[in-house]
Amino acid sequence: MIEQITDDIYRLLVRFKGAMGEVNSYLIKGDNGYTVIDTGIHAPETKTLWERVLSTYKIEKLVLTHTHEDHIGLARWFQEIYNIPVYVSRRGYEEMRKGSDAKARKNRMKRLIKKHGAPPIPIKIKDQSHIFKFEPDGFFDDNDAITLGNRLYQTVWTPGHAPDHYCFYQPESEIMIIGDHVLNYLSPVIGLWMGEEYNPLEDYLEALTALKDYPVRLALPGHGDMIENLDERIIDIYRRHEKRLEQLLELMTEDEMTAFKLTTKAYGPMKNAAFASQFMATLTRLIYLEEQSKVKVQTTKGKNYYGLPATDLEAIRS
Repeated sequence: MIEQITDDIYRLLVRFKGAMGEVNSYLIKGDNGYTVIDTGIHAPETKTLWERVLSTYKIEKLVLTHTHEDHIGLARWFQEIYNIPVYVSRRGYEEMRKGSDAKARKNRMKRLIKKHGAPPIPIKIKDQSHIFKFEPDGFFDDNDAITLGNRLYQTVWTPGHAPDHYCFYQPESEIMIIGDHVLNYLSPVIGLWMGEEYNPLEDYLEALTALKDYPVRLALPGHGDMIENLDERIIDIYRRHEKRLEQLLELMTEDEMTAFKLTTKAYGPMKNAAFASQFMATLTRLIYLEEQSKVKVQTTKGKNYYGLPATDLEAIRS
């Protein structure tokens, strides 16, 4: 159930139905008990697993890499049922406040997807706002020193996948708890999950490149296998985004299209739950390209259509 990773770090694979189906939670051993990193979603099966763990292991505190539902899911439960202190970033607390208002979040998301040409959400999304409705016991900020187990880690703000995403770096051991910022074999989805429109891909690529300044022997991600060569994986992900950006520019030589239409062109027709992530990835790439003046946007009947600037089209067709 629990796998030892280093002399003081253990991994608990928390499985559940839906989403990515699992999360890596980490238990870091200290003199006062274990520090837990992330919990998995709020669900009966995750509670059952953690009940078994909590009956055996003394937990000192819970620290969150970011406040997406599959990482913060049981934080309130940890606090209320087991009196375990919960620590979150101040940026994360702002995201919690947004997530706690389910109606406002749903309305923002409806406006966003309509603006970008997507049909109404075909399935009823379960209201998870209750998981955000609690007060953390403590906060951390950028470049703070935080004790996880018996060691001091540096908090490294790495926005993109989430605006409040943090990695935790231990310089002596060269271990980095990397959350969802970098995953092995998968590219983290860069989306607008609170329904607010901004340019997270620019943030992500900058934060991704900045990690190369840290000597990392082993990176511990929020999903999937551990990463032994972080720099190599960073380069792979960066190149993947470059290829997808190039693909979108090529598709727009055909015609102006909404983000939804471009998603179907790039990934195929909307068939399964993965399409929501594909749509978000396409949309954030288009926003990135727009801010770089590589695409133009025209609004017609309340919908945004993306295309190449006229000068670029003329150059391609001449």
